[in-house]
Amino acid sequence: MTATAAQAPNPSISDTFYTSLFEVDNGERIRACLQCGTCSGVCPFGYLMGFPPGRMIAYLRADRFENVLESDTVWMCVSCYACTAVCPKEIPLTPGLMTRAKEELLLEGNVPTELQDALMNSQRYGNPLGESPRKRAEWTKGLDFDIPTFREAKRPVDVLWFVGDYPSYHPRVQLTTKAMAKILRVLGVDFAILGPEENSDGDSQRLAGERGLFEMLAEKNGKAFGKYEFNEIITSDPHAYNAIKNEYPKLGINFPVQHFTEFVADRIDELKPHLKDIGERRVTYHDPCYLGRANDIYDPPRKLLGAIPGVELVEMTHNRTNSLCCGGGGGGMWLDGFQWEKAHVRLSEWRIQEAVNVDADILAVACPYEPPRFEDAAKMVQGAGRLMVKDIAELLADSLKMEE
Repeated sequence: MTATAAQAPNPSISDTFYTSLFEVDNGERIRACLQCGTCSGVCPFGYLMGFPPGRMIAYLRADRFENVLESDTVWMCVSCYACTAVCPKEIPLTPGLMTRAKEELLLEGNVPTELQDALMNSQRYGNPLGESPRKRAEWTKGLDFDIPTFREAKRPVDVLWFVGDYPSYHPRVQLTTKAMAKILRVLGVDFAILGPEENSDGDSQRLAGERGLFEMLAEKNGKAFGKYEFNEIITSDPHAYNAIKNEYPKLGINFPVQHFTEFVADRIDELKPHLKDIGERRVTYHDPCYLGRANDIYDPPRKLLGAIPGVELVEMTHNRTNSLCCGGGGGGMWLDGFQWEKAHVRLSEWRIQEAVNVDADILAVACPYEPPRFEDAAKMVQGAGRLMVKDIAELLADSLKMEE
């Protein structure tokens, strides 16, 4: 059979990948890339990546995207939104280019074992830790008041508290979960949790390239949300907040949601009479990537810290939009071993060093990934021996204890 001039060659992988980026919100802006290199320069692990964002775009334009798929250094991307925040053409580099590249790597089977395990656990158990769904509400044991599930409440409530994976299962993070429960109780909030009906929000899995898994988890959560009557959702997890606010609506799952710090900041006048002096504490605050850069929430956490008697709030060199990443996002939470082999340093250690540099007593956080990451990092940084890592909910609960 003779080929005719009308027959076009099969599109290359560069062509199909480039076209797929247009499916992402504002993805067509990739056409406007200036090749200025700002994205690669701001990337915390850009110096180790064979294909940081700018170079990846250059290879796309050169029809050589297959070279990207032969490298595993794309997994050094922790989806921190730093590249997206500084791009002069406002290209959605994090949710578009980098996430889609990870999708392609997954399809090619070029994925670290650590990440595979977390994704498999998410599919099998509904959480990346591989814990039984039946144990999701076991963190409530030991509290001197009841935490109702919707199945138990059997009535409408004001607030659905989406607890999340690490707040439900991780022993260190459970302390912050219990602190949050105490604050909601003091505020008289009428709430319930889903308990075993809750699944992982799926946002970190999505940013690690598992779009299909994300949609499955989102649909399960959406089905659970739809079974009950409530006015809004709150969560202490910026990743869950990002998913429910920005990604679930694309799947037809629409519910109002606030991060815990927003919710309490709106009620701080009700809480202030219960807050007592915790002693003079020099506190510095770490802006989580998915609360700050991804969703522009900077002031509510600082408002809460400023309301605690005894707290002196000091800023680290990198703060707000310029904040450093803890290294846990975009699958980084499940890639510690892989990233250590590549970098021999952890992003969390850089952040701890900044807290030491401002002579902080406490590093305050607002994301469940951070207490265990920063506490481990503090053991490795000289001069960090006295630095405490506390979630804002824990600091508020500490202040409430002074009243007892």
